[in-house]
Amino acid sequence: MKVVIIGASYAGVAAALEVRKQHKDAEVILLEKQPTLGYIPNGLHLYWNDQIRSLDEAYFITEKQLKVQQIHFQLNTTVKKIHSVLKEVIYDQNGIEEKLTYDKLIIATGSSQLSQKIIGSDSEQVVRYKRHEEAEAALATIKASKRVAIIGGGQVGIEAADLLSRQQKQVTLIESMNYVLFKYFDEEMIQPVQRKMNEQGVDLRLNETVSAIQSEAEQSAVIQLGTDSITSDTVLLSVNVRPDLHFLDEHIQLHMDQTIAVDEYMRTSAKDVFAIGDCIQLTFGEDSEMAYIPLVNNAVRTGIVAASNIERANIPFKGSLRTIGTFVFGYYIASTGITEAESLFTSQTVKSVRQEVRLNSLSNSETVMIKWIYDESSRVLLGAQLVSKTDILEKINILALAIQTKQTLEDLQQKDFFFHPAYTSLLSTTNLSTWLHEEEDEDEI
Repeated sequence: MKVVIIGASYAGVAAALEVRKQHKDAEVILLEKQPTLGYIPNGLHLYWNDQIRSLDEAYFITEKQLKVQQIHFQLNTTVKKIHSVLKEVIYDQNGIEEKLTYDKLIIATGSSQLSQKIIGSDSEQVVRYKRHEEAEAALATIKASKRVAIIGGGQVGIEAADLLSRQQKQVTLIESMNYVLFKYFDEEMIQPVQRKMNEQGVDLRLNETVSAIQSEAEQSAVIQLGTDSITSDTVLLSVNVRPDLHFLDEHIQLHMDQTIAVDEYMRTSAKDVFAIGDCIQLTFGEDSEMAYIPLVNNAVRTGIVAASNIERANIPFKGSLRTIGTFVFGYYIASTGITEAESLFTSQTVKSVRQEVRLNSLSNSETVMIKWIYDESSRVLLGAQLVSKTDILEKINILALAIQTKQTLEDLQQKDFFFHPAYTSLLSTTNLSTWLHEEEDEDEI
């Protein structure tokens, strides 16, 4: 069996490793457009934060590790067309057109930061850094800039704003919503972060939509915001990424947003063709609605699921909870499941509770603010948000598992967690639902 995988980032590599694990005799071939494979998309953030010494360390897997697994790969390979009926992939490698046949095909081409809605988003002053060579160029450009404008207040944009403001850059962050990180947090939970952003000198422009970016003669950029404008030396684009799937044939169905339609086994409408990672929509929330959620954890999980179903449908994808965690502006923040704001659009009656919880039993204990979102009638947990000045990021994994396994608040009371006065409070942070009624928010849905 010959398995061809288009794309060698997290999704493609995860699929390749799982195919090799389950099918020892399979021929596995990765096709990668870039000159390297396995680059960590936010490697530049790791470098700015002194977590790596150079961008050459920003790789999650090496060529040697793939060779040990007998996984073949071809770099500098751009796929031009696939013929799903003939089971052929037409590609260009170093200027020469080649053809490759397959028994099974997995599409894992990822996504790009280029915006189709903002005029001038491809100008020289707009930097992108998902790829290694892009990050190297961005590193030099930003180092020479005094003013940096960031378009988009999601996780990537907020991390960049924090890191660049610490480098004494004049940072402007532009977000079309009325608060940052709106996909993951409710407004009141993220206010401490926004206050710290202002204190750290970030010019936060909320409820602003960018229509165009114009290059100026003095190597600066003018960003148009309706009737207003901002001038900056460099612009970082951290708006929603989108896949580039121009090479697909007519037998592979797409959604309206041009992502590939797949079933729960990651199968496309074409026989023996699968799609994973940033190429697809995923089920999200209790109502199993489809959403585009381009996160690394989803890329890896969909890669594993597709590989497990290569020969026959064995393992369905369990859906995404949109679980994230990061450290920005002095706060560790994490979220999983639905927010209270988006629960308005579900069929459920939802309640929410906030608690400030001590992290251990000592008098100088730090605290964490927790928000619980749950179904009023069943009391099943639907979402959770954590904000603290202490590293509580791993706790979100427990809460994500609780949501995925449909735990009720009463179930959480009975979870058997260890106790040590120096490391835990009377009750673990994640089973404090015992006393939720004492601190319920007044506003309910």
